[in-house]
Amino acid sequence: MKLTWALTEIQIALANSRGIANYWFSFGDSYTSTGFVSDGIQPSPESPLGNPPFPGMTTTGGTNWIDQCTVKYNKSLVLTYNYAYPGATIDNALVNTGAKSMTDQVNEFLGSIGSSQSVPWTGENTLFSFWIGINDIGNTYSEPGSRDAFSDTLLWAYFNLVEKNAGARNFLFINVPPVNRSPMMMSNGAAERAQEAAVIAGYNAKLARRVQWLLGNNTAVKTWLWDSHTAFAAILNDPRAYGFVDNTTFGQPNAFWGDNYHPSSTAHELCAQNIANILNATIW
Repeated sequence: MKLTWALTEIQIALANSRGIANYWFSFGDSYTSTGFVSDGIQPSPESPLGNPPFPGMTTTGGTNWIDQCTVKYNKSLVLTYNYAYPGATIDNALVNTGAKSMTDQVNEFLGSIGSSQSVPWTGENTLFSFWIGINDIGNTYSEPGSRDAFSDTLLWAYFNLVEKNAGARNFLFINVPPVNRSPMMMSNGAAERAQEAAVIAGYNAKLARRVQWLLGNNTAVKTWLWDSHTAFAAILNDPRAYGFVDNTTFGQPNAFWGDNYHPSSTAHELCAQNIANILNATIW
Protein backbone atom coordinates (compact mmCIF):
# COMPACT_ATOMS: atom_id res chain seq x y z
CA MET A 1 0.00 0.00 0.00
CA LYS A 2 1.45 3.36 -1.01
CA LEU A 3 1.62 5.94 1.75
CA THR A 4 0.27 9.39 0.98
CA TRP A 5 1.32 11.62 3.87
CA ALA A 6 3.77 14.46 3.24
CA LEU A 7 5.12 17.41 5.14
CA THR A 8 3.22 20.47 3.91
CA GLU A 9 4.47 24.05 3.98
CA ILE A 10 1.92 24.79 6.73
CA GLN A 11 3.28 21.94 8.87
CA ILE A 12 6.82 23.22 8.37
CA ALA A 13 5.84 26.73 9.36
CA LEU A 14 4.01 25.53 12.47
CA ALA A 15 6.86 23.25 13.50
CA ASN A 16 9.40 26.01 12.98
CA SER A 17 7.40 28.54 14.99
CA ARG A 18 6.95 26.10 17.89
CA GLY A 19 10.49 24.74 17.83
CA ILE A 20 9.14 21.21 17.28
CA ALA A 21 11.40 18.80 15.44
CA ASN A 22 12.41 15.19 15.36
CA TYR A 23 16.00 14.26 14.59
CA TRP A 24 17.54 11.48 12.53
CA PHE A 25 21.18 10.43 12.65
CA SER A 26 21.95 8.06 9.82
CA PHE A 27 25.00 5.88 9.14
CA GLY A 28 25.81 3.63 6.22
CA ASP A 29 27.18 3.36 2.70
CA SER A 30 26.30 4.39 -0.86
CA TYR A 31 22.77 2.99 -0.57
CA THR A 32 22.09 5.79 1.95
CA SER A 33 24.65 8.54 1.31
CA THR A 34 23.54 11.97 0.14
CA GLY A 35 26.94 13.68 0.44
CA PHE A 36 26.31 15.37 3.80
CA VAL A 37 29.33 16.91 5.53
CA SER A 38 29.08 17.74 9.21
CA ASP A 39 30.77 21.15 8.94
CA GLY A 40 28.49 22.33 6.13
CA ILE A 41 25.04 23.94 6.21
CA GLN A 42 23.04 22.18 8.91
CA PRO A 43 19.55 20.70 8.54
CA SER A 44 16.71 23.18 9.11
CA PRO A 45 12.96 23.32 8.50
CA GLU A 46 13.66 24.95 5.15
CA SER A 47 16.30 22.36 4.21
CA PRO A 48 15.76 19.25 6.37
CA LEU A 49 18.82 17.41 5.03
CA GLY A 50 21.12 20.41 5.29
CA ASN A 51 23.88 20.00 2.74
CA PRO A 52 24.09 19.41 -0.16
CA PRO A 53 20.70 20.81 -1.14
CA PHE A 54 17.98 18.17 -1.46
CA PRO A 55 18.28 15.51 -2.80
CA GLY A 56 22.04 15.68 -2.37
CA MET A 57 24.51 13.48 -4.22
CA THR A 58 23.09 9.97 -4.44
CA THR A 59 23.81 6.85 -6.46
CA THR A 60 20.37 7.18 -8.06
CA GLY A 61 20.94 10.53 -9.76
CA GLY A 62 17.80 11.61 -7.91
CA THR A 63 16.22 10.91 -4.56
CA ASN A 64 17.05 7.90 -2.43
CA TRP A 65 15.14 6.30 0.44
CA ILE A 66 16.36 8.62 3.18
CA ASP A 67 15.56 11.68 1.05
CA GLN A 68 12.04 10.42 0.56
CA CYS A 69 11.48 9.43 4.19
CA THR A 70 12.71 12.83 5.35
CA VAL A 71 10.59 15.05 3.13
CA LYS A 72 7.75 12.93 1.75
CA TYR A 73 6.83 9.88 3.80
CA ASN A 74 6.79 11.65 7.16
CA LYS A 75 4.10 13.04 9.44
CA SER A 76 6.22 15.61 11.27
CA LEU A 77 9.27 17.79 10.74
CA VAL A 78 12.38 15.56 10.58
CA LEU A 79 15.89 17.01 10.48
CA THR A 80 18.25 14.41 9.04
CA TYR A 81 22.01 14.30 9.63
CA ASN A 82 23.12 11.69 7.12
CA TYR A 83 26.69 10.60 7.88
CA ALA A 84 26.56 7.68 5.42
CA TYR A 85 29.46 7.53 2.98
CA PRO A 86 29.92 5.72 -0.37
CA GLY A 87 31.99 2.57 -0.14
CA ALA A 88 31.75 2.40 3.64
CA THR A 89 32.30 -0.75 5.63
CA ILE A 90 31.77 -1.27 9.34
CA ASP A 91 35.42 -0.70 10.19
CA ASN A 92 38.43 -0.28 7.93
CA ALA A 93 40.47 -2.34 10.38
CA LEU A 94 38.33 -5.30 9.33
CA VAL A 95 37.50 -4.53 5.68
CA ASN A 96 39.38 -1.57 4.24
CA THR A 97 37.88 0.13 1.20
CA GLY A 98 39.58 3.46 1.89
CA ALA A 99 36.18 5.05 2.47
CA LYS A 100 34.89 6.71 5.63
CA SER A 101 33.78 3.64 7.57
CA MET A 102 30.81 3.48 9.92
CA THR A 103 33.33 3.61 12.77
CA ASP A 104 34.59 6.92 11.36
CA GLN A 105 31.03 8.16 10.87
CA VAL A 106 29.93 7.38 14.42
CA ASN A 107 33.10 8.88 15.88
CA GLU A 108 32.55 12.02 13.81
CA PHE A 109 29.03 12.28 15.18
CA LEU A 110 30.16 11.68 18.77
CA GLY A 111 32.90 14.27 18.42
CA SER A 112 30.51 16.97 17.25
CA ILE A 113 26.73 16.93 17.59
CA GLY A 114 26.71 13.91 19.85
CA SER A 115 28.78 15.66 22.50
CA SER A 116 27.45 19.21 22.21
CA GLN A 117 24.22 21.06 22.94
CA SER A 118 23.99 22.52 19.43
CA VAL A 119 21.17 20.16 18.45
CA PRO A 120 18.43 19.54 21.05
CA TRP A 121 18.08 15.84 20.37
CA THR A 122 16.89 13.43 23.03
CA GLY A 123 16.36 9.71 23.19
CA GLU A 124 12.65 10.26 22.64
CA ASN A 125 12.76 12.57 19.62
CA THR A 126 15.63 10.98 17.68
CA LEU A 127 16.08 8.01 15.37
CA PHE A 128 19.45 6.34 14.75
CA SER A 129 19.63 4.23 11.59
CA PHE A 130 22.21 1.83 10.19
CA TRP A 131 22.36 0.28 6.72
CA ILE A 132 25.76 -1.37 6.44
CA GLY A 133 27.35 -4.66 5.48
CA ILE A 134 27.00 -4.62 1.70
CA ASN A 135 30.64 -3.70 1.09
CA ASP A 136 31.91 -5.81 4.00
CA ILE A 137 30.46 -8.93 2.41
CA GLY A 138 31.04 -7.88 -1.19
CA ASN A 139 34.76 -7.55 -0.56
CA THR A 140 35.24 -10.71 1.53
CA TYR A 141 32.66 -13.39 0.71
CA SER A 142 35.11 -15.42 -1.36
CA GLU A 143 38.07 -15.16 1.00
CA PRO A 144 39.38 -18.26 2.81
CA GLY A 145 38.46 -18.99 6.41
CA SER A 146 35.09 -19.18 8.10
CA ARG A 147 32.79 -16.51 6.70
CA ASP A 148 30.35 -17.35 9.47
CA ALA A 149 32.95 -16.49 12.12
CA PHE A 150 33.88 -13.33 10.25
CA SER A 151 30.24 -12.22 10.25
CA ASP A 152 30.37 -12.48 14.04
CA THR A 153 33.50 -10.31 14.05
CA LEU A 154 31.81 -7.73 11.86
CA LEU A 155 28.70 -7.64 14.01
CA TRP A 156 30.65 -7.31 17.27
CA ALA A 157 32.26 -4.18 15.81
CA TYR A 158 28.87 -3.01 14.47
CA PHE A 159 27.07 -3.25 17.80
CA ASN A 160 29.95 -1.77 19.75
CA LEU A 161 29.32 1.32 17.62
CA VAL A 162 25.57 1.16 18.24
CA GLU A 163 26.14 1.07 21.99
CA LYS A 164 28.52 4.04 21.89
CA ASN A 165 25.53 6.29 21.14
CA ALA A 166 24.71 7.01 24.78
CA GLY A 167 21.21 8.35 25.23
CA ALA A 168 19.89 6.88 21.99
CA ARG A 169 16.60 5.00 22.32
CA ASN A 170 15.20 4.50 18.82
CA PHE A 171 17.16 2.33 16.37
CA LEU A 172 16.38 1.36 12.80
CA PHE A 173 18.47 -1.46 11.31
CA ILE A 174 18.46 -2.52 7.66
CA ASN A 175 19.95 -5.81 6.55
CA VAL A 176 21.92 -6.64 3.41
CA PRO A 177 19.86 -6.93 0.22
CA PRO A 178 20.50 -9.66 -2.39
CA VAL A 179 23.27 -7.77 -4.17
CA ASN A 180 24.41 -11.15 -5.49
CA ARG A 181 21.54 -10.63 -7.96
CA SER A 182 22.70 -7.19 -9.09
CA PRO A 183 23.67 -6.82 -12.77
CA MET A 184 27.34 -6.49 -11.78
CA MET A 185 27.31 -9.77 -9.87
CA MET A 186 25.21 -11.60 -12.47
CA SER A 187 28.32 -11.68 -14.67
CA ASN A 188 29.83 -14.14 -12.16
CA GLY A 189 29.20 -17.86 -12.28
CA ALA A 190 26.26 -19.44 -10.48
CA ALA A 191 28.50 -21.03 -7.85
CA GLU A 192 30.11 -17.71 -6.93
CA ARG A 193 26.74 -15.98 -6.73
CA ALA A 194 25.45 -18.76 -4.50
CA GLN A 195 28.52 -18.37 -2.29
CA GLU A 196 27.82 -14.67 -1.77
CA ALA A 197 24.11 -15.36 -1.21
CA ALA A 198 24.97 -17.83 1.56
CA VAL A 199 27.23 -15.32 3.33
CA ILE A 200 24.54 -12.63 3.09
CA ALA A 201 21.94 -15.00 4.54
CA GLY A 202 24.19 -15.90 7.45
CA TYR A 203 25.04 -12.29 8.19
CA ASN A 204 21.39 -11.23 8.06
CA ALA A 205 20.33 -13.98 10.44
CA LYS A 206 23.02 -12.96 12.91
CA LEU A 207 22.03 -9.29 12.57
CA ALA A 208 18.43 -10.13 13.45
CA ARG A 209 19.59 -11.96 16.59
CA ARG A 210 21.78 -9.00 17.57
CA VAL A 211 18.85 -6.63 17.22
CA GLN A 212 16.79 -8.87 19.48
CA TRP A 213 19.67 -9.01 21.97
CA LEU A 214 19.88 -5.20 22.01
CA LEU A 215 16.15 -4.95 22.64
CA GLY A 216 16.16 -7.60 25.34
CA ASN A 217 19.07 -6.04 27.24
CA ASN A 218 17.92 -2.42 27.15
CA THR A 219 14.40 -1.92 28.44
CA ALA A 220 14.16 1.70 27.26
CA VAL A 221 15.21 0.89 23.70
CA LYS A 222 12.94 0.51 20.67
CA THR A 223 14.23 -1.26 17.57
CA TRP A 224 12.99 -1.74 14.03
CA LEU A 225 14.56 -4.07 11.49
CA TRP A 226 13.64 -3.52 7.86
CA ASP A 227 14.22 -6.66 5.83
CA SER A 228 15.58 -5.21 2.60
CA HIS A 229 16.61 -8.69 1.48
CA THR A 230 13.04 -9.99 1.40
CA ALA A 231 11.73 -6.76 -0.13
CA PHE A 232 14.32 -6.74 -2.94
CA ALA A 233 13.87 -10.46 -3.61
CA ALA A 234 10.11 -10.05 -4.01
CA ILE A 235 10.64 -7.36 -6.64
CA LEU A 236 13.44 -9.20 -8.45
CA ASN A 237 11.34 -12.37 -8.54
CA ASP A 238 8.43 -10.57 -10.24
CA PRO A 239 9.65 -7.17 -11.46
CA ARG A 240 6.74 -6.48 -13.81
CA ALA A 241 4.29 -6.70 -10.92
CA TYR A 242 6.08 -3.67 -9.43
CA GLY A 243 6.29 -1.72 -12.69
CA PHE A 244 9.86 -2.63 -13.64
CA VAL A 245 10.87 -3.88 -17.07
CA ASP A 246 12.91 -6.83 -15.74
CA ASN A 247 15.40 -7.66 -12.99
CA THR A 248 18.69 -6.94 -14.79
CA THR A 249 18.25 -3.75 -16.85
CA PHE A 250 19.87 -0.69 -15.28
CA GLY A 251 20.09 3.03 -15.95
CA GLN A 252 16.90 3.16 -17.99
CA PRO A 253 13.29 4.22 -17.36
CA ASN A 254 11.33 1.58 -15.44
CA ALA A 255 14.52 -0.20 -14.37
CA PHE A 256 14.92 -1.46 -10.82
CA TRP A 257 18.67 -0.86 -10.95
CA GLY A 258 20.01 2.68 -11.32
CA ASP A 259 23.44 1.31 -12.22
CA ASN A 260 24.90 -2.17 -12.15
CA TYR A 261 25.00 -2.33 -8.34
CA HIS A 262 22.63 0.29 -6.90
CA PRO A 263 18.83 0.57 -7.06
CA SER A 264 17.15 3.33 -9.04
CA SER A 265 15.29 6.23 -7.48
CA THR A 266 12.00 4.48 -8.25
CA ALA A 267 13.21 1.41 -6.38
CA HIS A 268 14.33 3.58 -3.48
CA GLU A 269 10.83 5.01 -3.26
CA LEU A 270 9.46 1.53 -2.65
CA CYS A 271 12.09 1.15 0.08
CA ALA A 272 11.00 4.46 1.62
CA GLN A 273 7.36 3.41 1.65
CA ASN A 274 8.25 0.15 3.39
CA ILE A 275 10.44 1.86 5.95
CA ALA A 276 7.88 4.57 6.67
CA ASN A 277 5.32 1.83 7.20
CA ILE A 278 7.35 0.12 9.91
CA LEU A 279 8.18 3.46 11.55
CA ASN A 280 4.52 4.49 11.63
CA ALA A 281 3.38 5.57 15.12
CA THR A 282 6.96 6.21 16.28
CA ILE A 283 8.77 9.55 16.04
CA TRP A 284 7.26 9.89 12.59
